[in-house]
Amino acid sequence: CCIPEGEQEKYDALPAAYSHLYLCIDGELAAVICIHDPLRREAKDAVKELHESGFTNVVMMTGDNRRTAESVAAEVGVDAVYAEVLPEDKAAFIRQEKEKGHTVIMVGDGVNDSPALSEADAGIAISTGAAIAREIADITVASEDLFELVTLRKLSEALMARIHGSYRFIVAFNLSLITLGVAGVLPPAISALLHNTSTLGIGLKNMTDLLEEHEGA
Repeated sequence: CCIPEGEQEKYDALPAAYSHLYLCIDGELAAVICIHDPLRREAKDAVKELHESGFTNVVMMTGDNRRTAESVAAEVGVDAVYAEVLPEDKAAFIRQEKEKGHTVIMVGDGVNDSPALSEADAGIAISTGAAIAREIADITVASEDLFELVTLRKLSEALMARIHGSYRFIVAFNLSLITLGVAGVLPPAISALLHNTSTLGIGLKNMTDLLEEHEGA
């Protein structure tokens, strides 16, 4: 398909933010249909918060044309963009990053994202996406709001901090009880009471809101 004489300037002026469908008649471009897929309002702020929460490299991979992908990537502030990629290309990219020693999280909602979701260290699917993506993913986010990814990050950090904190306390407390018991300072009945009380206390503490604790830290 070739561009009609004198129409090159119009072709070059096609907005990059749109996906383009071309209509050709007898090998000559006759029309271009511009399709606009609106960007989520929270996308830019969500990417910014992901960076601030510790993600060093936020990458966008899409099957859309390069001009559109680069325009969207520049608007939301991702670190890199790969356009016109096939499902196997996404999966191959994730394998390469893992071979470099990186921990990779993949977020997707379509059938085409399924191979990449299975390759990632953690695959995250959107609940409104394809059923196969939800089946393959490790985590399914109930909302379409991209800020849920930020919330998920905060939850995971808070959960790991709580696990490590509880583990350190339990080990230190039980070692103290054993030491005092061996030294004859604490009788067995008191040691057992303190042990059970600490177990109950840790259990109750671990039932508190993770996000409130994380935000207050």
